[in-house]
Amino acid sequence: MSELDPPGSIPPPDRQCRVLVGVCTYNEAENIAAMIERLRAALPDADLLIVDDNSPDGTATIALDFADRIAELRVQVREHERGLGGAIRYAMNDAIEHHYDYFLNLDGDLSHDPAQLPRLLDRAIAVPEIDVVVGSRYVAGGAIIGWPWRRRMMSRMVNQFATLCLRLPVKDCSGSMRCYRVDTLKQLNLGDWNSQGYSLLEEVLVLLKRKGAVMDEVPITFTDRQRGHSKLTFREAARSAIKIFSLAFR
Repeated sequence: MSELDPPGSIPPPDRQCRVLVGVCTYNEAENIAAMIERLRAALPDADLLIVDDNSPDGTATIALDFADRIAELRVQVREHERGLGGAIRYAMNDAIEHHYDYFLNLDGDLSHDPAQLPRLLDRAIAVPEIDVVVGSRYVAGGAIIGWPWRRRMMSRMVNQFATLCLRLPVKDCSGSMRCYRVDTLKQLNLGDWNSQGYSLLEEVLVLLKRKGAVMDEVPITFTDRQRGHSKLTFREAARSAIKIFSLAFR
């Protein structure tokens, strides 16, 4: 039990709230069907939004076929835009415009297990003071499976830099599995964000912190993708590192 927990035992949270789960995709045809099915099993009462950057491998076509059969699933294809940051921003705007209570996000390649999402949502509901719950690889109980030591070291260095230089109160600043309180996202001007890539994951935490947002972490297990190819190129990693560095001195 953390300092955010109210005294006494916490009853099981009542999930009678409007929840949107956003998944941003590019060339995830091999994973999207399993992703949708596992999300439906994990959070059957939530709405799902797939934001696809016009994947040439047909990811959107598969998702749209599911949407024809699942009323809670919507698919948005961004034909002239590309980038994880812009796609997440689009999904957040959708959550705000449609008056959801919570917005959850996770990677579209099944490296995040959808079955772990309810833990984030239940934590946010149980403690109303929390504005964002981060699924963390770097707290007790968290783990990474399948990464080589070099990638583990690079991820650790990025997160330690972000924690120290950006003064963020979480240990995992670069993971995308999160649960946001939508009323808190409304306080941000999403149009002012300029991160288009992975650095948006740090930028949103910085902006929330400046608004006085309360953050918490729950442990998750991250498993390296089994199908498809990573979108994190060396160029994108370098661009994100520069962006994170600039955030520290903004």
